[in-house]
Amino acid sequence: MLITAPQLVPQDEITLKIEGYWLASGILGVTGSSMRRVINAGADAVVTKSIGPRPRKGNPGPILTASHGGLLNAVGLTNPGIDQFSEEMELMKSSGIPVVLSIFGSTIDELVDVARKGVSMAPAAIELNLSCPHAEIGQISLDPCLTYDFVHAAREVADCPLLAKITPNASDIVAIGQAAERAGADAVVAINTVRAMKIDIYQRRPVLANKVGGLSGPSIFPIAVRCIYDLYSALSIPIIGVGGVSSWEDAIEMHMAGARAIEVGTAVLQGIGIFRQIKEGVQVYLKEQGFTDISEIVGIAGRT
Repeated sequence: MLITAPQLVPQDEITLKIEGYWLASGILGVTGSSMRRVINAGADAVVTKSIGPRPRKGNPGPILTASHGGLLNAVGLTNPGIDQFSEEMELMKSSGIPVVLSIFGSTIDELVDVARKGVSMAPAAIELNLSCPHAEIGQISLDPCLTYDFVHAAREVADCPLLAKITPNASDIVAIGQAAERAGADAVVAINTVRAMKIDIYQRRPVLANKVGGLSGPSIFPIAVRCIYDLYSALSIPIIGVGGVSSWEDAIEMHMAGARAIEVGTAVLQGIGIFRQIKEGVQVYLKEQGFTDISEIVGIAGRT
C-alpha cells in the first residue's frame, strides 16, 4: 500500500477527524522541519507539548530513565507558556495536517485563561491534559467532580473540538470518562502515563530526582487496552487511544478495544517510520480478514 503525505493546505481549512494515527504530545520538537518529517511518515495529526499559563522549567534532573521495556519520565511539564507559544504554533499549523493544542492549568481560572488564548491560535482541537502523574495537575482526573469542573470551564470558552486526556491511575476510569462527557468533551484520550518509580539498587535511592514519574511505552500497553475497553461500553463520545502502541498488531488490538483514533508516542523515538508501518499493517490485516474499513473493528471485542 502506498501512503503519500497529505497536500499542504491552510490550517483553517483543515477539519479534525477522530480517526487515523497521531503524534502524541511531547514527543518531537515543533520546528517546521520536524513536522515535515511527521507528515512524510504518514501521521494524520500532531499534538503539541502541553502548554500552561506561564513559562515552566520543569523538574530538576535526572528526569528520564528506561525501565522494563518502557520510559519513565518526570519532565515536569516544561514549556514556554501560552503567551510565548504562538510562533511555534504557527510553524506547526503550516505543516498541512491538523494540529491539536495540548494545554493544562493548575486551577480552573488558569485553564480557562490558557484555553481562551489557545483558541485564538485556531488549533484544530484542544487536548486538556488533566492527568500528568508527575505534576500537580495529576490530581484532576482522579476525581470525577474535578474532571467535570475543569472540562466544563474549558468548554465554556472553547469553540473548537475539546479532548480530555485522562489517567489510568484513577480508581474508576469509567466515572472519570463519563464526567468528561457530561461536561462537554468531544472525545476522551486514554491513557496518560502510569505513575511509577525506579530505584537504583547501588545508590539505594530513586533514580529520578522527582522520585516518581510517568511510565510510557510497551509496558503500559495492556493497561491502556483495558481502560479503553472499559470506557467504550460506557461512553457515547469517541475514544482516542494512547499508551504503548509500537506495531500494527497493537493498533488493531487497541481499535478492537474501542479506540477510534490512536496517538503514538514512545515508539516514535525508535523511528519515525512507525506511522507508515502501522498504516500498512492495518490495511493488510483488514483486507485479509474481510473488512473494508477500520470503523468495522472499533469496539468489536466488546460485541462478541
